[in-house]
Amino acid sequence: MKILGIETSCDETSCAIVEDGVRVLSNAIYSSAAMHNKTGGVVPEVAAREHILKIVPVLDDCFSKANCTIDDIDLIAVTDGPGLLSSLIIGTQVASTISFLKNKKIVPVHHIIGHIYSNWLNVEEKIEFPVLILTVSGGHNELILMTGHNEFKIIGETLDDAAGEAFDKVARILGLGYPGGPLISKAALNGDSHAFKLPLAMMGKENLNFSFSGLKTACLNEVKKYVICHPEFISGSTMSKEQSQREMLKQVQHDLTLSEQFKNDLSASFQETVCETLSSKLMLAYKKYPNVKEVHLAGGVSANKRLREVIAGKLPAGVKFRNPLEFSFCTDNAAMIACAGYFIYQKNPKKYKSRTNIVAHTRFEIL
Repeated sequence: MKILGIETSCDETSCAIVEDGVRVLSNAIYSSAAMHNKTGGVVPEVAAREHILKIVPVLDDCFSKANCTIDDIDLIAVTDGPGLLSSLIIGTQVASTISFLKNKKIVPVHHIIGHIYSNWLNVEEKIEFPVLILTVSGGHNELILMTGHNEFKIIGETLDDAAGEAFDKVARILGLGYPGGPLISKAALNGDSHAFKLPLAMMGKENLNFSFSGLKTACLNEVKKYVICHPEFISGSTMSKEQSQREMLKQVQHDLTLSEQFKNDLSASFQETVCETLSSKLMLAYKKYPNVKEVHLAGGVSANKRLREVIAGKLPAGVKFRNPLEFSFCTDNAAMIACAGYFIYQKNPKKYKSRTNIVAHTRFEIL
């Protein structure tokens, strides 16, 4: 069974062909991240326009790489939310149009569920349930107990800012650019992870929820301290002390006047704090659910090598730990959507019809 996956939830335009839910025949991805680097983050209208321009070429590319045509497709799976609504509309309308024109069944897929299924891509052995999953992306963090295909129990979630968003915001504060995750990781390689003592938001010994807003503020405060200690940034200024600090911070962000070592050290300290927070919460969940057969890491931040190392180092010997086999499966991609669509469809094939109009949404709830 060949599934066409379509993903346009943010700034990646992606189409993929996946066979029987796990074998990736193609996974074409176009990212407009370079455009959003100019503005320090994703501008929804710009992202949507890029989806309009790229969706057909990406579709053609995915069919070409898979050596098949639209007539060979048995099922369509498309991200219907959450995400940027203007971006989601492009993908859902393209999928719905193909469903109408080619009389193909269509399955709407929740974006977070798509990330969860990224760990099934190109995996030959059978994954055993129950599975404990940590999802870490730009807009969400969850701890999820998965007892079967499309059977989820959320046991912890984001209360304010997600880890991926924190990576982007701290990278912006340091003047590193966008997207923040890989840039922070690169800077951290030459930094001291113990240079700054940053807060771990554990919120109690039994709490499985996440909060990273305080960590972002702590990083901002470290930059402010640095600026205050280096008044040469605005020499000869007649502004008040409060105005000077504000203008100095603005200059740091726009003119990259922070020293490279400061940026490297704060990046390393920030990354280590995020990894320690996420891994500690995961281990707390594992102790509460010791009968899980596997532990999975998913989402855009699952590409972070340091996070993988910290989690693997904390799990007891013999526990099966998985993360996506390819880095392209970590970021937003259509292969994971096709995979999720296949397993969702198999649970209840009669529920899904051809010639169906899929409506995009922004709801984060997956249950």
